[in-house]
Amino acid sequence: MKKIAIFASGSGTNFEAIAQACADGRIDARVALLVCDVPGAKVLERAERFGVPAFCFSPRSYASKADFEREIADRMDALGIDLVCLAGYMRIIGPTLLERYGGRIINIHPALLPAFKGAHAVEDAVAYGVKVYGITIHWVDETLDGGKIIAQEAFPYEGSDPAEVHRIGQKIEHRLYVETINKLLQ
Repeated sequence: MKKIAIFASGSGTNFEAIAQACADGRIDARVALLVCDVPGAKVLERAERFGVPAFCFSPRSYASKADFEREIADRMDALGIDLVCLAGYMRIIGPTLLERYGGRIINIHPALLPAFKGAHAVEDAVAYGVKVYGITIHWVDETLDGGKIIAQEAFPYEGSDPAEVHRIGQKIEHRLYVETINKLLQ
């Protein structure tokens, strides 16, 4: 059975959507590891509920980014991870992880890339006044939100509330991420 590692920094709704899809057979894989860089994040509770082991670390306790990425890669190697899914992991993946897992790391982004890259994509899109928003799943490479696009889905929105855009987008994210992971693992 294929093994997935999920990286998350926050509440973990995409983590839960993926873990649930694995549990009920919609994804023929299992979540073998959660990597979390925020001690106390809600995603850790979700991982515990699903019986998924978590590696939670504080980046400041390492001498360098390469050091914590090396430890993450070593843990994933030991588990035989096939696919890494970034799900609200708010760190840029560095060369240490890309060297060992490049071509096996995907990310979900709350905008239609290549527009509105970065951590404030929805807020930037609202400020710009766009009328069509969307979700992008892409391969992770050394560029910020610049890897090859795997899947996208757009939705119209005429308002100006970033929180509402996030709520609408999150429903699409949960379905689209599960569908995309399933296709990639087949």
